[in-house]
Amino acid sequence: MTVRILRAADLTPTPWKNGGGLTREIATGPEVAGADAFDWRVSLADVTADGPFSAFPGVDRILTVVEGAGMDLVVGGEHHIVDEPLWPHGFPGDLPTEGFLLGGPVVNLNVMYRRARTRAETAVVCGTVRLLPPEGGAVLAVSLQDGAELEGGGAGGVRLDCYDAVLAAGESPGVLRTMGQAVLITLSGG
Repeated sequence: MTVRILRAADLTPTPWKNGGGLTREIATGPEVAGADAFDWRVSLADVTADGPFSAFPGVDRILTVVEGAGMDLVVGGEHHIVDEPLWPHGFPGDLPTEGFLLGGPVVNLNVMYRRARTRAETAVVCGTVRLLPPEGGAVLAVSLQDGAELEGGGAGGVRLDCYDAVLAAGESPGVLRTMGQAVLITLSGG
């Protein structure tokens, strides 16, 4: 079993691929993959202005607005109003995409995965959930409020605050108890 606790305070802001903003990478697989070599990537983006999204050929994306009023995503010329809080919205990363803010800045949790090599599923959970990595894959849970706790599975009682995460492969690292919500991302081979 491999378990990593990833603290929000340790996330370094880096420029978007297109230079239009900043992102904070939570985790990537493989761990040392660059912006164009990942199988999957999970990050937080602070969006403060309208503009284009970076193109990622062969990549599917899942965007979840975790703070703010939402966005109008124009994906391949088609409008997608993403104004439901904490509602994962998938779209192909290789189509031209622009984002227009609906009511001020937002924070998006972004999941990107190479469709030929990986599959990702994203859900927002509340309460208590056992973290179960799929065989040969991983599970990543990102706390959306202070006070979540990872219990059992050899992890002891680990407190997770807002945007802290736990990444696990192999066996279950235990149970995540949230004081609010968390985003649960399950990653498996294609």
